Amino acid sequence: MKAAADYQRRLLDLQAVDTALAQVEHRRRTLPETATAQRLHAERGRLAERVVEAETRVADLQADADRAEADIVPVKARRERNQKRVDAGEIGDPKALSAMLEEISHLGRRIGDLEDAELEAMEALEGAQAGLADATAAKERIETELRGVLVERKAKLATLDAEAATRAAERSVIAGALPADLLSLYEKVAEKSGGVGAALLRRGRCTGCQLEATAADLVRYRAAAADEVLRCEECNRILVRTAESGL
Repeated sequence: MKAAADYQRRLLDLQAVDTALAQVEHRRRTLPETATAQRLHAERGRLAERVVEAETRVADLQADADRAEADIVPVKARRERNQKRVDAGEIGDPKALSAMLEEISHLGRRIGDLEDAELEAMEALEGAQAGLADATAAKERIETELRGVLVERKAKLATLDAEAATRAAERSVIAGALPADLLSLYEKVAEKSGGVGAALLRRGRCTGCQLEATAADLVRYRAAAADEVLRCEECNRILVRTAESGL
């Protein structure tokens, strides 16, 4: 392929812009805020599950406490009614009175047991409520941190987008000034060579693969016409000659 030496040297400008664009894209993919946001998302998910579990436990224990409180009410009411009858002297039969007093005593013990159960239920409920508060606070802290990270990530992405847009505009100008066949060759080589389609020959070394040209290759390079498009024998990239090439 033939192309004016000036066009070939412009490939180095195009390569510099393409390299910058690739670096911008790499920075987009590897933003530390992205990894941090992913970690915080996962942590928020775990805490959300913990909050749901804690809420379920609180609801269950609240129901237990409500039942324990409700169980005491009829027992206390019965003991109060019986005690009033005894105090009013309504029971004249000694056996009936003795039975009534025994029932009052039994109801008192029953109330004590129910109050113990209610106390245990309330203590368990308080512990569960504290656990729920801790889980909720932890989730809120993570969400606050996540929001901050996402804001920072958005700002950095906007900066990278602006840089990419500037580089893309530069590329459009450079590429638009190149012959179509030379540009096509460059892009095909770049696609197969990790994004590097053209490399400078500097002091007999290809800056694409960093290998020195053989003596025979240097002879061929020196003999080549200025408009001949050379390819590196090692990496097959377009080899651009300048005053730095040592030819």
